[in-house]
Amino acid sequence: MTYSIFSLKAPMMPTVPKSAKIIDLLTKNVSNDMRQPIVPLLFPLLSSRISNAKFLYPDNSLKELCGEMAHLVADSGANKGQFGTLAEALNGDLRAHDYEVLEKLASFNKRIKTISANKEKPERPDTPLLFPPCDTTKPAFIQNAIALEKAGNLTQYLNLPEVEMANQICGGHKAVSLMMRNIFDVARGGALRATAEGVTGDPTLRVNITISSTPLAARTFYKTELFNGTFGRIVFSYKPRTARSGKIPKQGRYGELFDKQIGPYLQRLRDIKGEFSIPKLNRLINQLAEDMANLADLADDDILFDVSKRSLVNAWKAGCVLWICNNHQWSSSFDNLVEWLVYHDLWSKLQVFGDMLTAEKDIVVENRNNGPQNMLALLPDTFTITQLAALRKESGKSEDGTKRQLKVWKNRRLVDYDEALGTYKKTEKYLKTNAR
Repeated sequence: MTYSIFSLKAPMMPTVPKSAKIIDLLTKNVSNDMRQPIVPLLFPLLSSRISNAKFLYPDNSLKELCGEMAHLVADSGANKGQFGTLAEALNGDLRAHDYEVLEKLASFNKRIKTISANKEKPERPDTPLLFPPCDTTKPAFIQNAIALEKAGNLTQYLNLPEVEMANQICGGHKAVSLMMRNIFDVARGGALRATAEGVTGDPTLRVNITISSTPLAARTFYKTELFNGTFGRIVFSYKPRTARSGKIPKQGRYGELFDKQIGPYLQRLRDIKGEFSIPKLNRLINQLAEDMANLADLADDDILFDVSKRSLVNAWKAGCVLWICNNHQWSSSFDNLVEWLVYHDLWSKLQVFGDMLTAEKDIVVENRNNGPQNMLALLPDTFTITQLAALRKESGKSEDGTKRQLKVWKNRRLVDYDEALGTYKKTEKYLKTNAR
């Protein structure tokens, strides 16, 4: 384990390798303070260009590179809007496409109004939007999903500058949980309805979504979604409050040079078709899955383990995008970036929602304490079973689980037991591979 998710300090993003030039191109105009928080949101933005391609996950299932949702969390005035500027710059061609579509729809609606009620009216054109506006309603969202499916299983991409906008797309806050789970699972939207015009469709939801909000807005929005699987499906990227500074962070401008440089990468994403396997990426994910089990055992926390499973899937999808952009070649330097994406997601979740993950709470507060903690890190290098039992009690865990936790730590070679002294000692393996 290279990174710690239990520290207040964010895991430091590794140096972006030359083979991942796409990341540098997309972030070169972002101010320095926003570069790291924005990187996890780049992958839903990029993979929305992919259609009719599937990749083999380590569990032998084929997955599409859609259904990705990422949420940027930072305080008000923390420059979250820079991501929206980037998204607009990258998707300029999609905006142009959608503008033509909207013009056709406006012309169609105008024509319909001129046809008398007793005459047969023409069918509404199947004209999908690729980058719908953020105030899209659920009926329009589903109708667009139908058109995208007919057009060749295309993916729509939405960027929501406020998290509450998801309520409108999902049809109300009570429907958010099911809709977001269907999006992640690339499942059908459950929209089959009988109307005056006939039976509406029930399309497979191929959509990527990026969201921005303050920490308080995020905690309020997800407080009822933390334990039903919705929360774990979303990648979170948290930018903590920084020291007060009188300097305004500078960002660059996008123009023709940006379009020219980014164009070949977007073409590679559009061109990819078929079924693929990336063995080196899958080996990495298997290794990280073992690390996630270690993390959960260090905290003795099942919720953390459950959430980490989907963090792996999202990071794996990001790895697939890197592979495509690198001309279908895996670079060993991608390993560090994919690993960081997993840990940064989990760290962000603990920073924003840590205390809420220990128990369901009805009250949202500003001052937050982390929930799951690395319990071994809180103990001295040499400790007794009594010290661990006291720590578990202080952390709100049952003392009855003390022996089981020590057994797990011994099996994972995190601690050794000295029978003569009756003490446990952290192993060199643990001390070398776990950041403090």
